[in-house]
Amino acid sequence: MKKFSITIAGGGSTFTPGIVLMLLDNLEKLPIDQIKFFDNDKERQKTIAGACRIILNEKAPEIRFTETTDPAEAFTDIDFVMAHIRSGKYAMREKDEKIPLKHGVVGQETCGPGGIAYGMRSIGDVLELVDFMETYSPDAWFLNYSNPAAIVAEATRKLRPNSKILNICDMPIGIEELMASAIGLESRKEMEVDYYGLNHFGWWTGIRDKEGNDLLPQIREHVSKFGYVTEDQSLQHADASWNNTFAKAKDVQALDPETVPNTYLKYYFYPDYEVAHSNPEVTRANEVMEGRETFVFGECRKIIENGTAADSGLHIDEHASYIVDLARAIAYNTKERMLLIVENNGAISNFEPTTMVEVPCIVGSNGPEPLVQGEIPRFQKGLMEQQAAVEKLVVEAWDEKSSQKLWQALTLSRIVPSAQVAKDILEDLQEANKGYWPELR
Repeated sequence: MKKFSITIAGGGSTFTPGIVLMLLDNLEKLPIDQIKFFDNDKERQKTIAGACRIILNEKAPEIRFTETTDPAEAFTDIDFVMAHIRSGKYAMREKDEKIPLKHGVVGQETCGPGGIAYGMRSIGDVLELVDFMETYSPDAWFLNYSNPAAIVAEATRKLRPNSKILNICDMPIGIEELMASAIGLESRKEMEVDYYGLNHFGWWTGIRDKEGNDLLPQIREHVSKFGYVTEDQSLQHADASWNNTFAKAKDVQALDPETVPNTYLKYYFYPDYEVAHSNPEVTRANEVMEGRETFVFGECRKIIENGTAADSGLHIDEHASYIVDLARAIAYNTKERMLLIVENNGAISNFEPTTMVEVPCIVGSNGPEPLVQGEIPRFQKGLMEQQAAVEKLVVEAWDEKSSQKLWQALTLSRIVPSAQVAKDILEDLQEANKGYWPELR
């Protein structure tokens, strides 16, 4: 049986050990010959890679392992790139969140001005990785789950239209796990879903079990009372801000009680509430740096010092198992049904064909086949058109180096109250992102 070679782009990420553990847990589904780590931050990657080398030696010594900052070494003779990079790391995420808040606007990693700033940093870095893959392993597939996924997906559609890229997001996966828990199922894999939207901007319209029984009424009722908060704390993100997000889904759902929503819609529907409940001095980036970042790097250093992962607190990122499902679908033509971010092309019949939408797809060796979701209601269509226009303008702004288009994108975002506020935020973001963004004209 063929064994696959995988490059993890973002080898210094705090999510990388969980990805490695998840891959090791699924070797019977996806046999692996070698894993390569690639990162542009040698020192950061060194710690994560040092620990992962020990984990691999203990659990699967037959897997070859490489850590490198050299693109030729990283991208030669591989089958898959698994990309989860963070351009500017957490230091820039903190600015993405705090600069808008200074202007009384939601500060969030992927939504509104913060997401736009992050997108402007990410586009070039993701395209560079795609180009490395196509130079050194032209038959490989690029599995992208780098944020902000909506802007990155639009950039790859427009600027690398013939590349073998699959754009995917773990947030719907995490929410589906909470849904399954809420109604007493073991796993989200017991459900089949209908869904449409943009990334971080969508709605579930149908949920069935494998026998075809309708589960949506039960889930809708739970969400209308509790949001996505469940009794199973192990499924929750640990930080208080996440529990607030899951609870707020109740208010988001009230706008369309026939569906259940993606949690990120709260930023667009209740921006005043979000700003009022934000601390401009301590944002989510600070929580992550003090929590996840400190924990993962601490555990990795402990593994390196002890020379063993035997007592490590690192754990499999269960919801990341979709990455194995995606790679298997390509490798073995499994025809797995998965939510992917794909060019619309009629999947939503009354929506612009070139927009990157998030819909269920059947995935096989030739990539995704989107499943038609039909017409969508005016409320969702209007919201999505506005947000899709923001995403397209950001990519055009990056490509044309146009500050005018970036100002338009910020002004068009539902989260930003006026063109003047958009301009003020843009000036601050541009100053903060010197060296990361293209030089805008």
